[in-house]
Amino acid sequence: MTFEGGCYYGAVRYTAEGEPVLKGECYCRECQYISGGAPQLFLVLPLDAFRYTKGTVKTYTRRDLEQPVTREFCPECGTHLVTRRPDMPVVIMKIGTLDDPRQFGAPQVAIFTCDKQPFHQIASGMPAFEKMPVHP
Repeated sequence: MTFEGGCYYGAVRYTAEGEPVLKGECYCRECQYISGGAPQLFLVLPLDAFRYTKGTVKTYTRRDLEQPVTREFCPECGTHLVTRRPDMPVVIMKIGTLDDPRQFGAPQVAIFTCDKQPFHQIASGMPAFEKMPVHP
């Protein structure tokens, strides 16, 4: 499967090839900040499946966390494109940045539900984890 996407402004573009390792929604407080309050929908692909085809991203890594992720975003419009974890050779792509978000299908799992707000809804029957699942 080929995924193409980019930022709202069009300054940054990417392509990715392969089958997702995981499709989910994240309720962590950090994702809520970035999304404006909602969980973030994401798909995980192997690191070597992803590459930028246009533009250069800015990165942000919190310094106050033990295992911080690095978030990559467009320096022009601020669109959060991907997240990278230091402990996993994957790229976590944000669904809203896909040219065709329908490619996502549906999430398989909800993570970091310990930070879920009372107004957030998790689909009935979806596996949900307070933090990260041991084996997604």
